[in-house]
Amino acid sequence: MTILARLASDVQLMFRRPPRLQYAALCYRVKKKVNAAEVLLMTSRDTGRWVIPKGWPMSGKCSYEVAAREAFEEGGVRGAVEHEPLGSYTYPKVLKDGLKVTCKVQVYVLEVADIAKNFKEKGERKIEWVSCDEAVKRVNEPELRDLFLLFKSKMAERLQASLPKQIPAE
Repeated sequence: MTILARLASDVQLMFRRPPRLQYAALCYRVKKKVNAAEVLLMTSRDTGRWVIPKGWPMSGKCSYEVAAREAFEEGGVRGAVEHEPLGSYTYPKVLKDGLKVTCKVQVYVLEVADIAKNFKEKGERKIEWVSCDEAVKRVNEPELRDLFLLFKSKMAERLQASLPKQIPAE
């Protein structure tokens, strides 16, 4: 690498902003009959991509509280949210002024206990409950796909542990 190319690269790094941070909820429910988890996907209002509910930090609220609030405002779901993130992913966001920024999204798992009839963004998005495998096919962000796969394996362990133990036949 020439000294000029190195300088140009260093200058680019100096002016690159750190990613903006958002918080999201990976919402799920367990279908008792088949003992499998379903996850909530919704379309974004602007591009119609399949996404999970997410939003910007709110003053006075913890990151996981923001994730839970966004889940209710965007998808009408309430439940128990984990306080530790499952992981994070990044995506390119176009702001209202046309500026493109990289957003980093911390994802919190939320077990849905209640689905509201009315909520803030009702009718503004398409909402569907799907398997983790279907979610992986629908979302664009590779790191979010990885989080669905991680969640699927964690849930498989949890659901397996909750099954009644088979007593071996004599």
